[in-house]
Amino acid sequence: MIGSHLLQLLAARAESGNPLRVGLIGAGRFGTMFLSQARRVQGLHVLGIADLSLERTRDALSRAGWPAEQFAAGGVTQALETGATYLTDDGASLIQADGLEVVIEATGNPVAGIRYALQAIENGRHVVMVNVEADVLAGPLLAERAAAAGVVYSLAYGDQPALICELVEWAYSNGFEVVCAGKGARYLPVYHTSTPDTVWEYYGFSPDKVARDGLSAQMYNSFLDGTKSAIEMAAVANATGLVPQPEGLLFPPCGVNDLPHVCRPRSDGGQLAHAGTVEVVSSLERDGRPVYGDLRHGVFVTLKASSNYVKRCFAEYLPTDSTGWYAAMVRPYHLVGLELTTSVLKAGLRGEATGFPVGFRADVVATAKKHLAAGSLLDGEGGFAVYGALMPAEDALKAGALPVGLAHNLRLKNEVAAGQPVRWTDVAYDEANPVVRFRREMEQHMGNDLGL
Repeated sequence: MIGSHLLQLLAARAESGNPLRVGLIGAGRFGTMFLSQARRVQGLHVLGIADLSLERTRDALSRAGWPAEQFAAGGVTQALETGATYLTDDGASLIQADGLEVVIEATGNPVAGIRYALQAIENGRHVVMVNVEADVLAGPLLAERAAAAGVVYSLAYGDQPALICELVEWAYSNGFEVVCAGKGARYLPVYHTSTPDTVWEYYGFSPDKVARDGLSAQMYNSFLDGTKSAIEMAAVANATGLVPQPEGLLFPPCGVNDLPHVCRPRSDGGQLAHAGTVEVVSSLERDGRPVYGDLRHGVFVTLKASSNYVKRCFAEYLPTDSTGWYAAMVRPYHLVGLELTTSVLKAGLRGEATGFPVGFRADVVATAKKHLAAGSLLDGEGGFAVYGALMPAEDALKAGALPVGLAHNLRLKNEVAAGQPVRWTDVAYDEANPVVRFRREMEQHMGNDLGL
């Protein structure tokens, strides 16, 4: 036995025959990665998996190495009796299943994510929100609802926002000033105009690879065109209190050793508008050359020394800028869903979140990729019409900007120039839609908190 309180709690649940029971909604890549590890953790029982396609769920389980008998036919009663996992295409029924304690929302659909999270909270289940799109759309209000219900609402460990939050927590817990927190990504300015028709050329993926791996052009394009980076940094800002720069994300080219130099305020020679913010550093120079020592798959915080003594300590242990006052702490890699069990165990066994929204500091607004004529149809993240741009929440609310998470199948009433935000008044939307109402409620509530 390892000397770990968390593992001791898990072992006690296993020994008592009362494992921590979790339900997964969404059997995509993130969920599949979780499943590959979850079956190896004694004391953790994946009670059920919900996905619109049962065939996709079976394929995911097969890829994750599950023997067929572990997810044999049968419902929740049989799963409870045998320790097997039952499959369903009804997420709501899984949330209501007897014995369930933790719900993992991994659909990737912001509208579905909010709906399932609310159902989970109403049923007294902890929520691990893999669906960062849903978290940015309405996470601050979801976290408030969860706290009022006495359950945990948590970001997903293994995904970069939760790992960045962990670094920020580490920094504040040790008395450091956090100058910047963020991650690496592949970025060039032209990527903002990328569409599902151009994405594979930018990635350099062959048609055979795309077909063999079943890759989604729109999903991958949301990674490339800056939307995913904006969403993840908004989640970090809302969970840490860090405030986005007025310009949003600048994506400066930067390697690991240059982080303290680049990610410091402009007033001290860096590229940040202000300290206490978020940023994404590019793994490509503006001419397309690879950055030396890039951080494409990692996360970071930059810190400022509080005294000459700390400055000297920085020089001994960390990369610093030329003044020695700024340093960086880095986690170079992340393992996505392979690390997700950390969130499940902390939520279910200790009532802890691996990051959660503490306010509405940042928003991601739908921004035109090209001139959009009146009557154009918005097709969501990674599509042909808009990309998501990070904005301070106060600025987004003042502008009446449309969140990118709701820019799905909406028709424009007005034309929007390339590079400009789409506003609520520019689109025809259903005011009675429950998710629209929930988002508008959050805007009103959080706007009041911001003095708007």
